[in-house]
Amino acid sequence: MSATHTFLNRLEERITHLRESSTEPEPSWIAARRQAGTARFEALGFPTKRDEAWKYTDVRRISEGDFALAQNADFSKTTAATLGLPLEAIRLSFVDGVFSSDLSDMTDLPQGLGVEPLSQALKTNHESVGGSLGRLSGVEFSPFAALNTAFTDEGAVIRIGPGVVVEKPIVIQFFSRANAQPVMSHPRVLIEAGARSQATVIEHYVGEEEAANFTNVAGEALLERGAILEHYILQEAPLGDLHIGSLHIAQDRDSRFTSFNINLGGALVRNDLVADLNGEGAEANYYGLFFAQDRQHVDNHTLVNHNAPHTFSNENYKGILDDRARGVFNGKVIVKRDSQKIEAHQSNANLLLSDRAEIDTKPELEIYADDVKCSHGATTGQLDEEAVFALRTRGIDEQTARGLLTLAFAGEVMDKVTLEPVAERVERAVAGKLPERFNLSDLVDVATADQA
Repeated sequence: MSATHTFLNRLEERITHLRESSTEPEPSWIAARRQAGTARFEALGFPTKRDEAWKYTDVRRISEGDFALAQNADFSKTTAATLGLPLEAIRLSFVDGVFSSDLSDMTDLPQGLGVEPLSQALKTNHESVGGSLGRLSGVEFSPFAALNTAFTDEGAVIRIGPGVVVEKPIVIQFFSRANAQPVMSHPRVLIEAGARSQATVIEHYVGEEEAANFTNVAGEALLERGAILEHYILQEAPLGDLHIGSLHIAQDRDSRFTSFNINLGGALVRNDLVADLNGEGAEANYYGLFFAQDRQHVDNHTLVNHNAPHTFSNENYKGILDDRARGVFNGKVIVKRDSQKIEAHQSNANLLLSDRAEIDTKPELEIYADDVKCSHGATTGQLDEEAVFALRTRGIDEQTARGLLTLAFAGEVMDKVTLEPVAERVERAVAGKLPERFNLSDLVDVATADQA
């Protein structure tokens, strides 16, 4: 049996289960999109390294896997509290892709804010959801987007009304369990930010240490005029998990989108981030950090489309690779014809902590307008041994010195992070448990001065 048919058989099982468990027929538009996703996935199959967009990433661990579908959301509240971020937040939680009301907290939402699981939104107002779901991330984007569309039945729907300022962060929590048989999930995330609204949304992926599941998530964010959205992906999946994710953003005039894409876990990880700047004054900021060790593989593909004049984008991705880990970065900026007076900057810097670690980086610019200001660049290097020595002369042991300098390398991205619990997770992953809080900038200045 082919790999695609194995997944399609699981799809048939899910559709049968949905029909048997519901008293209402599935909306016709969902059935049509599900059919389109199925047909597209069946026609394309899984990508191979012969496909340009996947030339550095082998997905056979997914295509050859036998993944079941989770039937419940049983999970310890104690474990969830330990794994989750210690934040006062609005929470929408899923266990292996199944919504958990016990682990969620959507009480006392401010007026004008809607937060609910997709399964509930489809029951209460499916026509409204249907107008936005799949508008940006359709079946044509990739085989995994087609597969996600075919399985669409659960996920998160966040709607922020015009002028609404959400003070608390909204956390979409995805827990992965250590199951007897690995499972897969295909969650959908839809964010609609009304004119002049403001919010922070965090997608957090984490799980039990022995988990080895497959998550295939597709996200869409629509920002109306003047909307401000700060979006985090904190990916701390267990080292046996396989993670494919995409996020598409459409921005109207004067909107501002800021992405923090932080990848610390997972055996195989692929992220696609696409922003369409459709109105004058729209701004997109991409901050990325990926830290991989052992044999982890992390692939980040980003794209910014400057579709209107007077738009701005800035991208800064940092990669830290140890042992036999492999990283991939492909960042692309396209300036459309007549999109004059735009500004676009892109940077990818990588730190290799091992001679066996590998990075493939490809920054790209396509410019079809004349009056623009654009820059891009990529660098790869290793820790400065003289800086390590300089810190050791101040009584810092070698392991801590290397951890601090590695964390300092990430500082240009992490300085932008305003959520302390997120910063602490990065610090712990990159540098281990430090004896105290260090002023990284001062340490780097000291180490540099000693070399002069």
